Amino acid sequence: MSYSKYEAVPSELPPYTAPNTGAPAKPPRPLLPLDLPALNRLKGKRVILASASPGRRRLLAQIGLTDIEIIPSTVPEDIPKGSITPFEYVLQTATKKATHVYSREINNETRGEPALVIAADTIMVSHMGEILEKPRSEREHIAMLTLLRNWPTHKVYTAVVTMAPLESAISPGYAMETSVEETVVTFDKMVTDELILAYVKTREGADKAGGYGIQGMGAILVEKIDGTQDNVMGLPLRVMLRCIEKIMTHDELADEFENTPAEE
Repeated sequence: MSYSKYEAVPSELPPYTAPNTGAPAKPPRPLLPLDLPALNRLKGKRVILASASPGRRRLLAQIGLTDIEIIPSTVPEDIPKGSITPFEYVLQTATKKATHVYSREINNETRGEPALVIAADTIMVSHMGEILEKPRSEREHIAMLTLLRNWPTHKVYTAVVTMAPLESAISPGYAMETSVEETVVTFDKMVTDELILAYVKTREGADKAGGYGIQGMGAILVEKIDGTQDNVMGLPLRVMLRCIEKIMTHDELADEFENTPAEE
């Protein structure tokens, strides 16, 4: 059997067209955005996602962040895996992405400074503690999914990092909020080699950490999850929203601190 190296594949499927029933289809009523102070403060301002992931962009749209700029980080993901825990590795990687894009855009004379920079990193961790990232070839992809099938329980970590400039003069001039979410995923032990090969050939998981997409066909490989599915998809929204809410109040807290009279 011959295997191929992976190249970039289209991340979007063509839109589904409903069969013609004779009656005009009514468009679904659009949902109203979340009316939250932290999100309202971002309206009309630069919000940057430091990731090229279409899945993360779609997840952010679910909480009302639709007008965002996509500026992927180009910093090498070269943090040594052997000397730190997976928790530390994913957090350091996401922080590195956020600070790289923030430092590049904070002095953007054309578009102005960003109000918020969002970065994330997702890794799968095998039962032995090995960090599984994106497969580099069909051969590696098959081996990765076979490992997850044979030792079915693994962990998914997603680190979320948000950065925003501070209006106050408090060093270092920006605020940062971070969080790491963990989800335990159990593969179905009855998944066959034929199913693994057939899934690999679809290439759905070729650009995903761990080699599968739980939001798509990859769900047929999974028996259960303990935690949130959006974390496995690459961006836990509950954690994301909490980070945004915290970071959008940093200036208020800084003002309170500056205006607090010193004790005599």
